[in-house]
Order: sequence, then C-alpha cells, then structure tokens
Amino acid sequence: MATADEIAEHARLADIRQRWWLSAPALIIIFFAAIGPLAIVLLYSFMVKGDYGDVKYWQFSLDAWTNVLLERDIFDETLSIADAHLVILWRSVWLSFLTTVATLLLGFPTAFFISTRSEHRRDLWLFLITIPFWTNILIRTFAMQEVVRNEGIVNSVLMALGVINSPVQIMFTDWAVLFGMIYVYLPLMVLPIYASMEKLDFRMVEAGYDLYATRLGVLRRIIIPLVKPGIIAGSILVFIPALGAYVIPRVLGGGKSMMLGNLIELQFGQGRNWPLGAALSITLMVIVTIALLAYVRNAMRSGASHGH
Repeated sequence: MATADEIAEHARLADIRQRWWLSAPALIIIFFAAIGPLAIVLLYSFMVKGDYGDVKYWQFSLDAWTNVLLERDIFDETLSIADAHLVILWRSVWLSFLTTVATLLLGFPTAFFISTRSEHRRDLWLFLITIPFWTNILIRTFAMQEVVRNEGIVNSVLMALGVINSPVQIMFTDWAVLFGMIYVYLPLMVLPIYASMEKLDFRMVEAGYDLYATRLGVLRRIIIPLVKPGIIAGSILVFIPALGAYVIPRVLGGGKSMMLGNLIELQFGQGRNWPLGAALSITLMVIVTIALLAYVRNAMRSGASHGH
C-alpha cells in the first residue's frame, strides 16, 4: 500500500504534467512565432547570398560574419577593417547611451515631481505622460521634424531672439536623431522610475534632513539607492529600443546618420545581401542580450545586498 509521501509525490508529478499540457499550446506558439524565425535568421547568416537577393540554400559560408567587421577588396581579395560598419555600430551605441543619459536626467526629476503630488493630481500627470503612447511613432517623429528643421520652432525662436542670424542645420544630423529619440523614449524612463519612487517612504527623507543632511546628500544616499531598480529598468527600456531604432534615424537622419537598424534594413532591401543582414541582426541581438544580462546581474546583486 502506498505511503502518504508516495501519494503526495505522485500528485505533485501529476500536477506538473498537467501544467505542461496546459502550457503546451502557448509554448508551441512561442516556438513558431519567436524561436523559429530567429533560427531561420541564424541559419541565413551562415549561407551564401543569392544573385538577386535571398540565399543559396545549403551552401554554407562564414563570409557574412566576416563582413560584419571586415571588408574584402574587390581587386586583390585582401581583408581590411569595415570602417563604415564600425562607424554605424559606434554611432548606434553612442547615441543610445546619450539618449539613456538624457532621458534619465529629464525623467528622474519628472518622476519625483509626479510622486510628490496628491493622488488625484498624480493620476493627471501620469495621464499626460502616457498620451504620446497613443500616437504612432512615425507621427511623433514627423512632429519632431517640425521642431528641428531649418524653418522649425527651434530656429525660429533663436532667430526671433537674435541669437542666430541664419538657421542652424539640425535636420539630417546626429543631433536631430538624438533629440528625436529623447522625445520618443522619455516616457519609458519616467514610468519605471515613478513606479519605484511611488513606493519610497518619504519619512526616510525627512529623517535625513533631521540628521542635518544636505539636499544633495539625501538625494545621493537615500533617494537614488532606494529607486535604483526603477533607474536600471528605465535605462534598459530606453537603451534597447534606441539601439535598434529605425524610423527615427530614417526620418530625422535622412540617410546621413544611419544606425544599426537602418544598416540591417539596407542589406535586406537595396543591398540584397540577406546573410550579412542576418549576421548584423544577430550581432544586434547579442548586444541587447549583454545589456539584459548586465541588468539581471545588477538586479540580483541589489536584491542580495538588500536581503543582507
């Protein structure tokens, strides 16, 4: 006769099997909708490009991965550094980093302001922050175009104030792309920081003032450490989409300030080099994965320190 422990173990295994069966449809959908296409892209990156696009199936080559950072001379077949790819990669990482820093500097005081309002006022400010999400990113990018173009708001105001005599060229530069990404991704920074700051016990802030701490000391030693998870989450939410941005550099950069997303689209489109486009896509995914792993490691470390 089965013991109580054996019956409990049998029930536990039956429950696990039932959970797997219930989750099987979702797992199948995830496999075919996410892992399947990713596996195809990875496979394409190891194939030979076709004559008119596509790939030559089952003809494997490492040329695409070589061409991510290197380029082959058309005359003597020698390899050299692919300067254009490195410039685009550096621009993508640098502009994404600047966007993250700028949105943090703007989003932190914004989140602090909202969290210190009364409850009904707080809901109103959050409503205003989320309004941009109701509009397509392309429309928001065109709106920013009206701000930074030669006859736009910025140049018109500066000329009216007598600061400049002629319009400053902002459109089709890295500055225009940076301003556009800051405008589009700012809410992604504000909301996670606000979520952390809303849980902040402001009695600790008052205790800091009672102990004669300066405002900067309270900010550095109390507020920032307590809302650090929100800062890290917001930074990841901004950095990752900014790194793969396509619409904003395409509209505001005008082809002169290409980023990694534009380079990938170019290889799958006009360049007709699908293996290289696939290799660049995997490279972008690896960079994003590294950023996510850094976030998870930092979050686990922060959780462990709070546990102690």
